[in-house]
Amino acid sequence: MDDPLKYRVFSTRMNSLDSTRKLNIKTKVGFQDFIYSLADVHVASSTKEVSSYISTFVMCLKSKHFTRQRSVMALEAWFMDDSNEDQRLPHHRNPKEFVTVDYLADLGVVHWKLNHENYENDSKLSKIREERGYDYMDLLDLCPEKVSNYEEKLKNFFTEHIHKDEEIRYCLEGSGYFDVRDKDDRWIRILMKPGDLIVLPAGIYHRFTLDTSNYIKLMSLFVGEPVWTPYNRPQEEHPVRKEYIKSLTQKFGETIRGY
Repeated sequence: MDDPLKYRVFSTRMNSLDSTRKLNIKTKVGFQDFIYSLADVHVASSTKEVSSYISTFVMCLKSKHFTRQRSVMALEAWFMDDSNEDQRLPHHRNPKEFVTVDYLADLGVVHWKLNHENYENDSKLSKIREERGYDYMDLLDLCPEKVSNYEEKLKNFFTEHIHKDEEIRYCLEGSGYFDVRDKDDRWIRILMKPGDLIVLPAGIYHRFTLDTSNYIKLMSLFVGEPVWTPYNRPQEEHPVRKEYIKSLTQKFGETIRGY
């Protein structure tokens, strides 16, 4: 079981005098939860035989690989459906299709889980800022009561665009969603909760919306003076977009088409 992130089929052949029987144990391992199901037991073996194979399999599920995976998957992300319903809803597919932090990292999205309750004195945050050159910071309370033209601004945030520089956001209170496009142009929804710090790479198509709570407090970080300029899609000829596509091609080992 080398790859606990993918759907796996654990197959063992049980030989007997009269036939060769197969015990298939299908498992699903989600990025956040540790979920599995046992099915397709096509055997007429004794209860003791079946129990033995199941016990061995459960030991695999409890291995360090699965334990480690649960501990690192603090960020929730999933492929979105194609519904035109309220943008503030989760928009899960049916069935749900979660996305791993490793997959997001391949797209250039970086994540840290920090102590938001002590952000002013957080040494880990200070180290990240120092190492990455984030020397400018501001705070934004985004909600109808504190932002003029709230609905209009939320609509602008939700328009698909790129930036010439990284977009760095740290959620201190509330919650909301960043959506990013993957290499196949599929939308991935990233849930931002208190403590989540993410970096979106320059050139990635993305957008932002609040969820149904209608409130989020974000810290924005920048290298140098802040530049908020969005470049709405399409931007396939933009130098930053071309550079981003080039980086995906190198990571995935295939030509990434423009959209």
